[in-house]
Amino acid sequence: MNNIVFLIMRRMRLPLLTLVAVYAITVLGMTLIPGQDADGNVWYMDIFHAFYFVSFMSTTIGFGEIPYPFSDAQRLWVTFSIYVTVIAWLYAIGTIISLLQDKTFQRAVAERLFARKVRQMREPFYLVCGYGETGQTLVRAFTERGQHVVVLDCDEERIAMIQLQDLRDYVPALAADARHPLHLQEAGLPHPACAGVVAVTDDNLINLKIAITSKLLHPNIKVICRADSRDVEDNMASFGTDEIVDPFETFARYLVLALQMPCLYLLQRWVGGERGAALEEPVYPPAEGRWLVCGYGRFGKAMVARLAREGIEFTVVEARPDITGEPPPGYVLGRGTEARTLREAGIDEAVGLIAGTDDDANNLSIVMTARELRPDLFVILRQNQSENRDLVHAVSADMVMQPSAIIAERIRVLLATPMLSRFFSLAAHRENDWACELVARLIALLGDQVPLVRELEVDARHADALLRRLEEGEPVCLGEVLRDPWTRERSLCCMALMVERRGERILVPGDDFRLAAGDHLLLVGQESAFTRLAWNLGHDAALDYVRTGQPAPQGWLWRRLTRGSR
Repeated sequence: MNNIVFLIMRRMRLPLLTLVAVYAITVLGMTLIPGQDADGNVWYMDIFHAFYFVSFMSTTIGFGEIPYPFSDAQRLWVTFSIYVTVIAWLYAIGTIISLLQDKTFQRAVAERLFARKVRQMREPFYLVCGYGETGQTLVRAFTERGQHVVVLDCDEERIAMIQLQDLRDYVPALAADARHPLHLQEAGLPHPACAGVVAVTDDNLINLKIAITSKLLHPNIKVICRADSRDVEDNMASFGTDEIVDPFETFARYLVLALQMPCLYLLQRWVGGERGAALEEPVYPPAEGRWLVCGYGRFGKAMVARLAREGIEFTVVEARPDITGEPPPGYVLGRGTEARTLREAGIDEAVGLIAGTDDDANNLSIVMTARELRPDLFVILRQNQSENRDLVHAVSADMVMQPSAIIAERIRVLLATPMLSRFFSLAAHRENDWACELVARLIALLGDQVPLVRELEVDARHADALLRRLEEGEPVCLGEVLRDPWTRERSLCCMALMVERRGERILVPGDDFRLAAGDHLLLVGQESAFTRLAWNLGHDAALDYVRTGQPAPQGWLWRRLTRGSR
């Protein structure tokens, strides 16, 4: 508010002083020039009437000469006053219009309105810093789940896009530099309803500054940052950043998981995917043989490190080792877009290819050239820009690495269903056959679309009826509540992946698992199944019906009649 007042006073100071001076001079002249009253006596206009006359005269309304007809001297002064006041008003109005069009003033007003809207928010929200491809994917995912979001981005065009996008919820957004603590505070960092800060700009240092500011101004808030530099990651971790997402290291872990446990990798892609999307096909990257890694940038380094750790042979193809750094011994100098370079790297004996440069055109060219030489080659393609989705799809790569999509998916899982991350951490210690069996159950249960994942706590808010039965000492099994309240012989299209109970975690509990108050359940299924499950957990009649097949009598009269007939 102070900035707006300062801008107005600075820009309008001279026009206002001009208006005051013009009015003072014209009013003074009207009071000094003599006139005549109705009897022919000399008459002088008082200050009130002079100010009144100049006010409507300067606006060219023209009410007439008051209170008596003017003398020639007065009319001459009025003529002069008309031109002077009109020019003064045109000058003032022009300055006002110029002020309203001033970018600084518009930003100050927008900042003021934005801060007010954020202060008025009463439900939990996430502060997303950066509205690039990752930020847009996150915001859409949050709003589709009914979660509120506030956005900061320094690009005004990106902020303007928010108003044009078909989002399910209104998203307050401000074009501002998130590095400045003032803008983070205006965006709701100290707000009691702020549930977390997500820094996903394309600059590591900006994300680092956001993380530091967030932890200093709000130590207990959850902070998740994007980083693709080891030094920045270590710096973020040193002051307690909750989660640091490196898209290149994350995809490298995905590849290792696909190599070692393809079914668990497939399960992770299905359960952690975007809701409503088609289920991905299984992939089986070769675990033996030589791989070609084209591009030794940040992604290439991460992939090489993982392949070396798994004992897999590889050859690096890099055109500018003076910029990226010296690759491991045996590398080939070149871009990989030429058949000669790929043959020199040993494509004839290779089993897999990673096109991992930071240029989509080069990556597409590498894949097309490699497929001409070796149609059976397993191909991993790095996609840098989302607008190239159709081109990437056309080359039919076996695996696609898109940094923004990986970051958005990881953050969405961490914030929306944190139990899912803990589930996969435990599942990684199981056998691949266990994961394959779970995948088969999901296919039979869910169909061909990415299912809905929900966390549920057995408490008075989410499971009132169930909690009453447990407090009365009645045993209630998981399989009983996962029945259809319309037809109890049919199970709901959902299943429990994990139950957490006082620090203990049970993976894929059976139907005979007995529930307890305070249990946290990780469920996967169809949306209609969760609607009916909520009915079972919150209504006594529905719960009694799915457990016993007999609905409990509802209402005082019906209970009395039922009791009398027994």
